[in-house]
Amino acid sequence: MRRSAEEKAETRRQIVKTAGRMIRGKGLAETGVAEVMAEAGLTHGGFYRHFASKEDLAAAAVEEAFASMRAHLKSLAEKAAPGQAMAAVIDAYLTKAHRDRPEHGCVMASVGTEAYRAGGPVQTAYQTGIVRLAGLFADLITAPSRREAEDRAQVMLSVLVGGLLLARALKHNPAESQRALANARTAAHALLT
Repeated sequence: MRRSAEEKAETRRQIVKTAGRMIRGKGLAETGVAEVMAEAGLTHGGFYRHFASKEDLAAAAVEEAFASMRAHLKSLAEKAAPGQAMAAVIDAYLTKAHRDRPEHGCVMASVGTEAYRAGGPVQTAYQTGIVRLAGLFADLITAPSRREAEDRAQVMLSVLVGGLLLARALKHNPAESQRALANARTAAHALLT
């Protein structure tokens, strides 16, 4: 029995991870259950052994995508030179590679508007993810008070996500897209001083 429960948990993790990647790449509305299950190497019929609905899967996928991003950015920050943790996060986030690979990137820049419209558990997972990511950023930002660090973290999220969205929107104009990334990096670094 124990092995069966472990296998079921691993299968669920695989479904969630696959859904998270697909949702970031194609959006919530364009990602179907059958498609996720096929991509995960499973049959559509097995879906309901793990989730009550597509909405439950989407919420779990958004949650996992935020957790994965936080872990990645925290790892980058920990490897940075002293006093350069947030700068390292900025420089890693606002890149051509991140712009071009939404399926492996920031869930905020991929499904923000859709999560807002989705409501329910998807919106709750999205909001919780933002709050936790902002908390990580506040931990990395030097400010006179925790409240000011939290305020700067919110602004930082706006600059990073907005800069990435603008760069993606301008992707077919490479010079302008790169300019958007560079301008966002400059603005983000200015928030650190």
